[in-house]
Amino acid sequence: MAFDFKKECKEYYMPKNKPAIVDVPAANYIAVSGKGNPNEKGGAYQQAISILYAVAYTLRMSYKTGYKINGFFEYVVPPLEGFWWQDGMDGVDYSNKSSFNWISVIRLPDFITKQDFEWAVTTASKKKRIDCSSAYFLTLNEGLCVQIMHLGSYDSEPETIAIMERYLLQNGYVKDSKGDRLHHEIYLSDPRKCAPEKLKTVIRLPVKRM
Repeated sequence: MAFDFKKECKEYYMPKNKPAIVDVPAANYIAVSGKGNPNEKGGAYQQAISILYAVAYTLRMSYKTGYKINGFFEYVVPPLEGFWWQDGMDGVDYSNKSSFNWISVIRLPDFITKQDFEWAVTTASKKKRIDCSSAYFLTLNEGLCVQIMHLGSYDSEPETIAIMERYLLQNGYVKDSKGDRLHHEIYLSDPRKCAPEKLKTVIRLPVKRM
């Protein structure tokens, strides 16, 4: 049975639809950064997703090639994730998507090293005929966060975030967005195959105690 982060790390990937505090450990990711409206057809965000999956599946299928990764075991490619912010703002203004800064990521198993990652970028670029050079190896330690399972369209997220903010106020926490501590989303549904009202998205915000 292939290792599946969603099943093995349910605390971080399958929260309930009510806020909860979690302490998120460090993790490695394939990352591509950019700016602009994620809904732009053929835009930078959609190109970034293509690059992420090209590299992710090259690593996932590496055991069928001549390249061997130490400690490799079969796993399910984790879901797409994203870190979002807008310059000069605390929070996210969903009405101004063109001003989004984003880092799109796919998590890597711990046994994959930076050297393995670099092999995958070169290999994917050749085999998939797509320039993957914008992908980079990212390590993040999110630490203390509040998270929730958001059900519905991405544009309705402010309602869920308001619930999270009330929870923080009632329980002695405040948001702590600074540096690489960013608004984080994990996409558990494919918007191409799922009705907007049925989309499942983990929303995670960095926090600290008051």
